[in-house]
Amino acid sequence: MTLNLQHLNSAPPADALNLLDGLYEHSPWIAEQALAQRPFASLAALKHAMVTVLAQASVDAQLALIRAHPELAGKAMVSQSLTAESTNEQTRAGLTNCTPEEFAHIQQLNAQYNAKFGFPFILAVRGPRGTGLAKREIIATFERRLGNPVDFERAECLRHIHRIAEIRLNDKFGFEPALGNAVWDWHENLARHSDPEFAERGELTVTYLTDAHRACAADLVMRMRECGFDEVTIDAVGNVVGRYHGSAADAPALLTGSHFDTVRNGGKYDGRLGIFVPMACVKQLHAAGRRLPFAIEVVGFAEEEGQRYKATFLGSGALTGHFNPAWLDQQDADGVTMRAAMQHAGLPATLEAIKALKRDPSRYLGFVEVHIEQGPVLNEMDLPLGVVTSINASVRYLCETIGMASHAGTTPMNRRRDAASAVAELALYAEQRATADGDSVATIGMLQVPGGSINVVPGRCRFSLDLRAPSNAQRDALERDILAQLRAICERRGIGLSLEETMRAAAAPSAPAWQVRWEQAVNALGVPLHRMPSGAGHDAMKLHEVMPQAMLFVRGLNSGISHNPLESTTSDDMELCVNAFSHLLDQLAIGQR
Repeated sequence: MTLNLQHLNSAPPADALNLLDGLYEHSPWIAEQALAQRPFASLAALKHAMVTVLAQASVDAQLALIRAHPELAGKAMVSQSLTAESTNEQTRAGLTNCTPEEFAHIQQLNAQYNAKFGFPFILAVRGPRGTGLAKREIIATFERRLGNPVDFERAECLRHIHRIAEIRLNDKFGFEPALGNAVWDWHENLARHSDPEFAERGELTVTYLTDAHRACAADLVMRMRECGFDEVTIDAVGNVVGRYHGSAADAPALLTGSHFDTVRNGGKYDGRLGIFVPMACVKQLHAAGRRLPFAIEVVGFAEEEGQRYKATFLGSGALTGHFNPAWLDQQDADGVTMRAAMQHAGLPATLEAIKALKRDPSRYLGFVEVHIEQGPVLNEMDLPLGVVTSINASVRYLCETIGMASHAGTTPMNRRRDAASAVAELALYAEQRATADGDSVATIGMLQVPGGSINVVPGRCRFSLDLRAPSNAQRDALERDILAQLRAICERRGIGLSLEETMRAAAAPSAPAWQVRWEQAVNALGVPLHRMPSGAGHDAMKLHEVMPQAMLFVRGLNSGISHNPLESTTSDDMELCVNAFSHLLDQLAIGQR
């Protein structure tokens, strides 16, 4: 019998516990404690209740849960003593049908892992889509996670245990995240296009107006038409624009979308999630024959990453009237100008056509953007969604300290002018100063000693400085303190200093009314509300210049890594995101009547 929430909420405690049997391997106490929080408003609320129980448990209890799980393709599988749930999962992953070489390698990995961590390797082998990982993916993940620190790996095992329980719970309730699966599949399908030299290595790279980029645009056009958009075009800078008409011809529009270009060897979800989620909502509206009192304009921005040309936010900038004419004469690594690339793509490549893309803000309600988080916060908190409060202000510098190169053996410590040690001292201060704010960040991502040698005191050190904070004032205070400390360090050490500011971006705080709409949408799903700043830049930063904006983040897997092939999220989280977006549309519809 398929389970439902009404039945679970009303069942006697012992019966309710029996209904949830097998979710957590040999550990019914998690479901038992979670059931004390009944009634559950949604399946997502039940899932999070169990997450909370385990998060509040002792480390010993967490380790006992991990150790209750069998090894992958291990002794329990060989002796056929796995639970029914584990047998099903390992069978679907092909682990019961390993070659002798694969089986031997997995056994070796099991032994190495247990020796290092003291507990078995846990992996949700049914994967982010719920259909199963390939054996090569399982083995590659096993090998990669062997390098993790012990405390990190323990937490990662618990996250995978929750994912296993989520899939098992879906099975019990007969629930399939159909919308999330569709959005997940669209990402997979679009990722088949990649620039040739990267495609040969199985890597995803889509840079502005290459053949792969234009193939992505063509696919988006086709997909938007299939979803039921009334108008679909490719504009003068290569943006893909889909418009679903409102109930009245003169209705204002909600603007949404994100970018479909990628960094080199990037992930499948950065940017593209913000295109596909609203597309799924339009598909639902079209299927129901429903029109809202406003139009929905979804834009797949052609360029955000600045990879082929130094023209970051080109796509969204064109809509705000901030296209730099000098960009047309920029050359890529092969000497091809942007103007020539546009002409090759069949675009007009004229400033007149590009200026015509500027939107009239009075015709729009605002801009919203969905994006994968690109960070570890939601993943570590076991939360599927986060409401963005502000896109951080930032400033970047390229710096150089100039000391005096000298012999490492003959120069006493109190007579050195060590350029690298000055930067090392700054790095520790920057870390402490940013941490004191709680939500500021400071990074020295590049550090180089030109012509360095193992037996020479560094005479020069080049380094970068990246400072970010949720508001301009907080960023400015962080910048002021760190630069003052850098100058003081150099003066005390007798070191010269050069600074070049290379970028400064203002904060883009979410419009309060729009942030509240996202918060209400998340609350309606029955999952905890978490507010957070965005440390990364997004297209919403550009639209912020001309209209109100707000963003919603979706949890990323693998510590939230992004700009990387390991970037991932689950179809369950995508489903929640689509539902949140639909709820926002409903709120707007009520407000526009």
